[in-house]
Amino acid sequence: MQNRVRDEDHGRWEAVLVASSAGGIQGLGTLLGGLEAALPVPVLVAQHLNRARETRIVAILERSTALAVKLAEDGDRPRAGTVYIAPPDRHLCVRAGGTLSLTREERVNFARPAADPLFESAAQAYGPGVIGCVLTGTDSDGARGVREVKARGGTVIVEDPGTAEFHGMPKAAVGTGQVDFVLPLEDIAPLLTRLLRQDAGGDGQPVPGSHPPA
Repeated sequence: MQNRVRDEDHGRWEAVLVASSAGGIQGLGTLLGGLEAALPVPVLVAQHLNRARETRIVAILERSTALAVKLAEDGDRPRAGTVYIAPPDRHLCVRAGGTLSLTREERVNFARPAADPLFESAAQAYGPGVIGCVLTGTDSDGARGVREVKARGGTVIVEDPGTAEFHGMPKAAVGTGQVDFVLPLEDIAPLLTRLLRQDAGGDGQPVPGSHPPA
Protein backbone atom coordinates (compact mmCIF):
# COMPACT_ATOMS: atom_id res chain seq x y z
CA MET A 1 0.00 0.00 0.00
CA GLN A 2 1.23 3.48 -0.79
CA ASN A 3 -0.21 6.91 -0.14
CA ARG A 4 0.04 8.72 -3.46
CA VAL A 5 -0.83 12.14 -1.97
CA ARG A 6 2.24 14.33 -1.91
CA ASP A 7 3.29 15.81 1.44
CA GLU A 8 3.63 19.27 -0.07
CA ASP A 9 -0.08 19.29 -0.99
CA HIS A 10 -1.32 18.87 2.57
CA GLY A 11 -2.79 21.98 4.13
CA ARG A 12 -3.80 23.46 0.77
CA TRP A 13 -7.28 22.03 0.50
CA GLU A 14 -9.99 24.26 -0.95
CA ALA A 15 -12.94 21.92 -1.61
CA VAL A 16 -14.16 18.35 -1.62
CA LEU A 17 -16.01 17.34 -4.80
CA VAL A 18 -18.40 14.40 -4.91
CA ALA A 19 -19.85 12.70 -7.99
CA SER A 20 -22.68 10.15 -7.78
CA SER A 21 -25.57 8.78 -9.77
CA ALA A 22 -27.64 5.59 -9.29
CA GLY A 23 -27.56 4.65 -5.60
CA GLY A 24 -26.03 8.02 -4.85
CA ILE A 25 -28.53 9.40 -2.36
CA GLN A 26 -27.79 6.59 0.08
CA GLY A 27 -24.09 6.81 -0.72
CA LEU A 28 -24.03 10.54 -0.09
CA GLY A 29 -25.82 10.03 3.21
CA THR A 30 -23.14 7.60 4.34
CA LEU A 31 -20.26 9.79 3.21
CA LEU A 32 -21.60 13.10 4.53
CA GLY A 33 -22.77 11.46 7.75
CA GLY A 34 -19.18 10.53 8.52
CA LEU A 35 -17.89 14.11 8.25
CA GLU A 36 -17.70 16.52 11.18
CA ALA A 37 -19.69 19.76 11.29
CA ALA A 38 -16.43 21.72 11.58
CA LEU A 39 -15.25 20.55 8.16
CA PRO A 40 -12.65 23.14 7.06
CA VAL A 41 -13.75 23.19 3.39
CA PRO A 42 -17.01 23.19 1.41
CA VAL A 43 -18.37 20.06 -0.27
CA LEU A 44 -19.63 20.44 -3.86
CA VAL A 45 -21.89 17.64 -5.10
CA ALA A 46 -22.99 16.58 -8.58
CA GLN A 47 -25.66 13.92 -8.10
CA HIS A 48 -27.65 12.94 -11.18
CA LEU A 49 -31.22 14.14 -10.52
CA ASN A 50 -34.54 13.78 -12.32
CA ARG A 51 -35.19 17.12 -14.02
CA ALA A 52 -38.91 16.35 -14.37
CA ARG A 53 -39.77 16.69 -10.70
CA GLU A 54 -38.82 18.75 -7.66
CA THR A 55 -35.95 17.24 -5.72
CA ARG A 56 -36.05 16.40 -2.00
CA ILE A 57 -32.32 15.71 -1.82
CA VAL A 58 -31.58 18.52 0.65
CA ALA A 59 -34.21 17.37 3.15
CA ILE A 60 -33.04 13.77 2.82
CA LEU A 61 -29.35 14.53 3.33
CA GLU A 62 -29.97 16.95 6.20
CA ARG A 63 -31.19 13.96 8.20
CA SER A 64 -27.87 12.19 7.67
CA THR A 65 -25.23 14.84 8.35
CA ALA A 66 -24.22 17.57 10.78
CA LEU A 67 -23.08 19.69 7.84
CA ALA A 68 -25.28 22.44 6.41
CA VAL A 69 -26.87 21.31 3.12
CA LYS A 70 -28.36 23.49 0.38
CA LEU A 71 -29.06 23.58 -3.33
CA ALA A 72 -26.32 25.63 -4.95
CA GLU A 73 -27.25 29.05 -6.32
CA ASP A 74 -25.51 31.00 -9.03
CA GLY A 75 -23.00 33.37 -7.42
CA ASP A 76 -22.66 31.45 -4.14
CA ARG A 77 -19.26 31.76 -2.54
CA PRO A 78 -18.64 28.33 -0.99
CA ARG A 79 -18.30 28.28 2.79
CA ALA A 80 -16.54 25.68 4.92
CA GLY A 81 -18.83 23.12 6.52
CA THR A 82 -21.54 23.53 3.87
CA VAL A 83 -22.64 21.04 1.21
CA TYR A 84 -23.68 22.59 -2.12
CA ILE A 85 -25.84 20.33 -4.30
CA ALA A 86 -26.20 20.90 -8.03
CA PRO A 87 -29.92 21.54 -8.66
CA PRO A 88 -31.92 19.56 -11.24
CA ASP A 89 -31.18 20.39 -14.89
CA ARG A 90 -28.18 22.59 -14.06
CA HIS A 91 -24.47 21.91 -14.19
CA LEU A 92 -22.66 23.16 -11.09
CA CYS A 93 -19.33 24.80 -11.92
CA VAL A 94 -16.70 26.91 -10.16
CA ARG A 95 -15.62 30.24 -11.63
CA ALA A 96 -11.99 31.35 -11.65
CA GLY A 97 -12.59 33.56 -8.62
CA GLY A 98 -14.03 30.69 -6.61
CA THR A 99 -17.74 31.53 -6.85
CA LEU A 100 -20.26 28.97 -8.06
CA SER A 101 -22.11 29.11 -11.35
CA LEU A 102 -25.08 27.17 -12.69
CA THR A 103 -25.32 26.48 -16.40
CA ARG A 104 -27.57 24.75 -18.91
CA GLU A 105 -24.76 23.69 -21.18
CA GLU A 106 -25.24 20.39 -23.01
CA ARG A 107 -25.70 17.18 -21.05
CA VAL A 108 -22.69 15.00 -20.27
CA ASN A 109 -23.39 11.28 -20.67
CA PHE A 110 -27.05 12.30 -20.94
CA ALA A 111 -26.93 13.94 -17.49
CA ARG A 112 -27.37 17.51 -16.26
CA PRO A 113 -26.11 18.03 -13.61
CA ALA A 114 -23.01 15.98 -14.34
CA ALA A 115 -19.72 15.44 -12.55
CA ASP A 116 -17.28 16.31 -15.34
CA PRO A 117 -18.15 20.04 -15.55
CA LEU A 118 -17.86 20.35 -11.76
CA PHE A 119 -14.57 18.49 -11.49
CA GLU A 120 -12.99 20.25 -14.46
CA SER A 121 -13.98 23.76 -13.43
CA ALA A 122 -13.07 23.23 -9.77
CA ALA A 123 -9.68 21.82 -10.72
CA GLN A 124 -9.03 24.87 -12.87
CA ALA A 125 -10.14 27.23 -10.07
CA TYR A 126 -8.50 25.50 -7.10
CA GLY A 127 -5.60 23.51 -8.57
CA PRO A 128 -4.03 21.10 -6.05
CA GLY A 129 -6.56 22.16 -3.39
CA VAL A 130 -9.20 19.77 -4.76
CA ILE A 131 -10.13 16.35 -3.41
CA GLY A 132 -12.45 14.62 -5.88
CA CYS A 133 -14.58 11.64 -4.84
CA VAL A 134 -16.42 9.35 -7.27
CA LEU A 135 -19.18 7.20 -5.79
CA THR A 136 -21.75 4.74 -7.14
CA GLY A 137 -23.23 5.30 -10.60
CA THR A 138 -24.04 3.59 -13.87
CA ASP A 139 -22.08 5.44 -16.55
CA SER A 140 -18.65 6.98 -17.07
CA ASP A 141 -19.43 10.50 -15.82
CA GLY A 142 -16.56 11.76 -13.69
CA ALA A 143 -13.76 9.98 -15.54
CA ARG A 144 -12.87 13.01 -17.64
CA GLY A 145 -13.05 15.21 -14.55
CA VAL A 146 -10.76 12.86 -12.62
CA ARG A 147 -8.09 13.34 -15.27
CA GLU A 148 -8.37 17.11 -14.95
CA VAL A 149 -8.18 16.99 -11.14
CA LYS A 150 -4.97 14.96 -11.33
CA ALA A 151 -3.53 17.13 -14.11
CA ARG A 152 -3.92 20.13 -11.79
CA GLY A 153 -2.30 18.38 -8.83
CA GLY A 154 -5.44 17.38 -6.93
CA THR A 155 -6.31 14.14 -5.15
CA VAL A 156 -8.83 11.50 -6.24
CA ILE A 157 -10.72 9.01 -4.07
CA VAL A 158 -13.02 6.40 -5.62
CA GLU A 159 -15.54 4.05 -4.05
CA ASP A 160 -14.41 0.47 -4.61
CA PRO A 161 -16.27 -0.71 -7.74
CA GLY A 162 -16.44 -4.19 -6.24
CA THR A 163 -18.56 -3.00 -3.31
CA ALA A 164 -20.39 -0.05 -4.91
CA GLU A 165 -24.14 -0.46 -5.47
CA PHE A 166 -23.58 0.46 -9.14
CA HIS A 167 -20.02 0.10 -10.39
CA GLY A 168 -20.06 2.02 -13.71
CA MET A 169 -18.81 5.42 -12.53
CA PRO A 170 -16.24 4.09 -10.04
CA LYS A 171 -14.93 1.56 -12.57
CA ALA A 172 -14.55 4.26 -15.26
CA ALA A 173 -12.71 6.51 -12.78
CA VAL A 174 -10.32 3.73 -11.76
CA GLY A 175 -9.79 2.95 -15.44
CA THR A 176 -8.20 6.37 -15.97
CA GLY A 177 -5.19 5.31 -13.92
CA GLN A 178 -5.42 8.68 -12.16
CA VAL A 179 -6.81 7.57 -8.80
CA ASP A 180 -5.05 7.92 -5.45
CA PHE A 181 -7.32 5.81 -3.23
CA VAL A 182 -9.91 3.08 -3.84
CA LEU A 183 -11.99 2.36 -0.74
CA PRO A 184 -15.28 0.91 0.47
CA LEU A 185 -17.84 3.69 0.90
CA GLU A 186 -17.75 3.70 4.70
CA ASP A 187 -13.98 4.27 4.71
CA ILE A 188 -14.01 7.41 2.56
CA ALA A 189 -15.15 9.90 5.24
CA PRO A 190 -12.42 8.84 7.71
CA LEU A 191 -9.83 9.25 4.96
CA LEU A 192 -11.16 12.72 4.08
CA THR A 193 -11.03 13.70 7.75
CA ARG A 194 -7.42 12.65 8.01
CA LEU A 195 -6.35 14.39 4.79
CA LEU A 196 -8.12 17.63 5.71
CA ARG A 197 -6.57 17.68 9.18
CA GLN A 198 -3.06 16.91 8.05
CA ASP A 199 -0.81 19.95 7.72
CA ALA A 200 2.05 20.42 5.29
CA GLY A 201 4.93 18.12 6.15
CA GLY A 202 2.59 15.51 7.67
CA ASP A 203 3.72 12.01 8.47
CA GLY A 204 3.20 10.81 4.90
CA GLN A 205 2.30 7.29 6.05
CA PRO A 206 -0.23 5.11 4.21
CA VAL A 207 -3.82 5.51 5.35
CA PRO A 208 -5.01 2.27 6.94
CA GLY A 209 -7.21 0.25 4.60
CA SER A 210 -6.47 2.40 1.55
CA HIS A 211 -5.07 1.07 -1.68
CA PRO A 212 -4.24 2.58 -5.04
CA PRO A 213 -5.65 0.91 -8.13
CA ALA A 214 -3.68 -1.95 -9.66
